[in-house]
Amino acid sequence: MNENINRKIFDLAGYEIGAGALSVIAGPCSLENLDMALGVAQEMKELCAARGLLYVFKASFDKANRTSMHSWRGPGLDKGLEQLAEIKSKLNIPVLTDIHESWQAEPVGKIVDIIQIPAFLCRQTDLLIAAAKTGKIININKAQFLASSDMQYAAVKCREAGNDKVILCERGTMMGYHRLIVDMTGLITMRSLGYPVMFDATHSVQRPGGLGGASGGDYKLALPLARAAAAVGIDALFAETHPDPKNALSDGPNMIPLSEMANFIDEVLAIHNILRKLKHE
Repeated sequence: MNENINRKIFDLAGYEIGAGALSVIAGPCSLENLDMALGVAQEMKELCAARGLLYVFKASFDKANRTSMHSWRGPGLDKGLEQLAEIKSKLNIPVLTDIHESWQAEPVGKIVDIIQIPAFLCRQTDLLIAAAKTGKIININKAQFLASSDMQYAAVKCREAGNDKVILCERGTMMGYHRLIVDMTGLITMRSLGYPVMFDATHSVQRPGGLGGASGGDYKLALPLARAAAAVGIDALFAETHPDPKNALSDGPNMIPLSEMANFIDEVLAIHNILRKLKHE
């Protein structure tokens, strides 16, 4: 296994993803309302700009895989894309959202800069092909049941559909009921496949179905895991954040309070920069 294999590098908003710098993808789990989303995006943009980092806003227009069918799902495709377009336009930042069905790829691809493939759906061939055909960057979340090495097949589907702008994302592996673990060697394995890698710090501390009809989690574990991932080597950091996670409409237990994001990024970035320096000495 060659960790130092040449990886794909692609441009986004004047930054190079995969060239060594750390990119940050962060935002609330879902688009609860436009004002909150704009507030989060503005604060995160300023925070990342002050550190010279690429910032991408993320939020879902539809949480189609909630534990209970009665849980909040989001504003839906049309209203959600309107909000994402406004955030992108007003703040001049790239945006990311996820799709769950193949037909969503085309309209979503007209607005967003990165299309995310949910972990549960990373083997869905038609979904990957539809996302690839948009020409946008594709972030593929590794399924909680999948070996890291098997992510090569998801990436190949996109490449053979004409798009090799792929990021591979680690977000934990199921270990028993309601429990995820993170195998940090998986980051090395996925990097050896020739693509930039991302670490999803907040979904990695989620406890699926841990609250009965909803998922639980412990956001305080996200920072230690993110520090470890940075020490192993990552190209991008993913974290969900919210001004008031306790009152969030989805994934509150594992989202990082917005007030703690500056320290969160500073600690991860410090380790990331040490690793970059060591590799160049």
